[in-house]
Amino acid sequence: MWILVVGSPQRIERTDGGLAILRELGCRVRAADLWDPLESDAELGADPPAAVLVEALDQVDAGRAVLARLRATPALAEVPALLAVTVPALQRFDPADGFDDLVLVPYVPVELYVRIRRAEWRRSDFADGERMKLGPVAIDRAAHEVSVEGRPVSLTQQEFALLEFLARHRGRVFSRQQLLERVWGVDYYGGSRTVDIHVRRLRMKLASGAGSLETVRGVGYKMRAP
Repeated sequence: MWILVVGSPQRIERTDGGLAILRELGCRVRAADLWDPLESDAELGADPPAAVLVEALDQVDAGRAVLARLRATPALAEVPALLAVTVPALQRFDPADGFDDLVLVPYVPVELYVRIRRAEWRRSDFADGERMKLGPVAIDRAAHEVSVEGRPVSLTQQEFALLEFLARHRGRVFSRQQLLERVWGVDYYGGSRTVDIHVRRLRMKLASGAGSLETVRGVGYKMRAP
């Protein structure tokens, strides 16, 4: 795991900067100029950073420009990005800009590390024997529990079964009839509208976590692959 720190070349190497603090915390870091183009997809694709810290400091507009370049680079489009600003610049920050989190400068080292790990966790994906995580959605098959960004979500048995099935086969499209057979069972005689109703309820309950649950027009539903 490594972290990309983007900042002004005149200030990025300062002893109280994010680059130095993260090194002291044992993180692998690389620096990039606030004003230069980012590395190409070919260079980043094999080993993308776990997070990007944009040290805008007093230059909030420059930070926004960096975020636009990050999201336009496919290898970095889904990497969590944090904006570091000074207290005087805080009033120019807009939550709608799209950063995953905000960090105030001067840094508190432990807070900086925790915020980076939290942003990374929210966007991370993994699956093991009993648990799956798809961005903000965590599914615990053994406990029959679902959470979104740590917030428990109450699902019915069938809603849970549908979510778990699509998550386990993410990237693959299933027709309504296939979902009825695979999730509800071959003996279920309900119509395809049953699937639509359950998908709609899932989207309502998952709220911000429902982004990867996609409708494929004329075909069915899928959970988007990472």
